[in-house]
Amino acid sequence: MTPSSRADGWRRLGLVVAAVLVVDQVVKAIVVGSIEPGERVEVLPFLDFVYVMNEGVAFGFLGDGSREMVLLVTGAALLFVFVWFLRDPTRPWSWLAIGLLAGGAIGNLFDRVFRDAVVDFIDFPAWPSFNIADIAITLGAAILVLAAFAEPERPPEEARGDA
Repeated sequence: MTPSSRADGWRRLGLVVAAVLVVDQVVKAIVVGSIEPGERVEVLPFLDFVYVMNEGVAFGFLGDGSREMVLLVTGAALLFVFVWFLRDPTRPWSWLAIGLLAGGAIGNLFDRVFRDAVVDFIDFPAWPSFNIADIAITLGAAILVLAAFAEPERPPEEARGDA
């Protein structure tokens, strides 16, 4: 593994984190500025936007005043995925998986620190409200599972057994 391929992995990861964080926070700012808390806006017959402040994690879990626990769990999860990536930043698609996970987690962490709760707004019938960061976290977790089972990239000479 060359230093440039390791650097490319970190660069890609950083770009994904930044993109998710910017999109998440911009959309949340639009929601906060244009929808009243609890107000429901029909976007499509099967999709509403509703401004909800979620004090817990996924589906409101740990929403009973356990703010410190939520911050601790989020921090530990971020540390775990970054250490996993640090071990092999050239593993196929790991930069995308970790970038999506970290960008989403940091976006929701930002809300917890500066708003005391996460802004959720995407609402499908019979499903708890969620946001862009949650989508990124879910996609990142799915891609991470695939990346964990992918063969690490090998330099051409190592793959042929010439080295």
